[in-house]
Amino acid sequence: MVLTAAAAAGWVVVAFTWLSEQAAQGFARILTATGGWGALVWTPLLTALIVWLTRRFAPGAAGSGIPQVIAAMEPQTAAEQRGLFVSLRLTAAKIVLTAAGLLGGLSLGREGPSVQIAAGVMHHARRWLPAGSDVSARGLMMAGGAAGIAAAFNTPLGGVMFAIEELSRRPQQHSSGLLLAAIVLAGLMAVSVHGNASYFGVIRVADLGRALLLPGLVVALAAGVLGGLFARLLLTSLMNNPRERLNQFRQRHPVYFAAGCGFAVAVIGLSSAGATWGSGYEATRALLEGGEDRAPFYTGLKLIATWLTTWAGVPAGIFAPSLAIGAGLGKDVADVFALDPTLAPTVIALGMAGFLAAVTQAPLTSFIIVMEMVDGHALVLSLMACTLVASAVSRLISAPLYPSLALLQLQRLPPAAPAPSTAAGSVA
Repeated sequence: MVLTAAAAAGWVVVAFTWLSEQAAQGFARILTATGGWGALVWTPLLTALIVWLTRRFAPGAAGSGIPQVIAAMEPQTAAEQRGLFVSLRLTAAKIVLTAAGLLGGLSLGREGPSVQIAAGVMHHARRWLPAGSDVSARGLMMAGGAAGIAAAFNTPLGGVMFAIEELSRRPQQHSSGLLLAAIVLAGLMAVSVHGNASYFGVIRVADLGRALLLPGLVVALAAGVLGGLFARLLLTSLMNNPRERLNQFRQRHPVYFAAGCGFAVAVIGLSSAGATWGSGYEATRALLEGGEDRAPFYTGLKLIATWLTTWAGVPAGIFAPSLAIGAGLGKDVADVFALDPTLAPTVIALGMAGFLAAVTQAPLTSFIIVMEMVDGHALVLSLMACTLVASAVSRLISAPLYPSLALLQLQRLPPAAPAPSTAAGSVA
């Protein structure tokens, strides 16, 4: 039953990937038909509609999806309350609403949502298992979340490490082998469709020699600082501080606020010649392949567009945009040091891994994902060192992003009933 659910989770993520790609192509056709200016109307309208639908019918689908899975796995979340964070209903809503965001040109990724999508499929399998099964609901959600990363990025090792580093806090002694098999099987579903190829293809990167030692150190430190500031900005924006006027307006008029964010994202997209729209996959691949044609201030513009997309409240992941921002940062460092074009892709790959590690504070997951995505096995030690440095710097600036957002999700739990033995007004 577990393996069947894992295969189903893999196929669902594959279908979600296909729908996301179709949505991105649909937005490109809208831009072509309107000369690009149609985004000033289309993007804010669709952003407002997505937020209205999310808040009205599926509030648990908002945001990345990773905090929801973490919250569902917390001990204080009762079995009957897990549906607030993970369910087949939320899986379906996440697929449709995230794809709609890409149809609107928002700066978001599908990898974080894939975690919640696959976890919902795997969690549903619990009702079909015997009551005394060693496979717990928590273990199924952990395997589902990891399978989502493995299938979305085509990085099975990255999925396993994601489960260990981000989701797992208690070992599943009796069923760990079965759950590992479930992660691998879900990843194989993606391989069966897309082939056993790296996410960005085979990118030739140079080893980290003396010529790259100083640029590598600079990009690691810069990624740590910028990623830590970005994570802190996201937390500050999403924590709904009642003393901040913009958050007050966001709380009172969420749909209008989302439309404003969508309009700002459209303006940024036009000013960058379309480079900041979508997940950033094309821009990242172009940088890795040695492309020089990029928008001025791309790194900063992509960061702002991603922040506004997340702040708007739409279902949106930040993995792929973070990789794009890190790639832009690596390219900036390579330009500052006037590196040979054959060496620049190595610094770009380090920037991708470092920035992702700084934002998520998951260095091992980040270096494995980037290593598998660019076929960069020769850079194992370099990527690991970069992610460890960047993550350490980020911890000095920001609290961990996903655990902090998971605490925010836990506030959606209904208050506990008063205990009979306590005084009136106290809460158990």
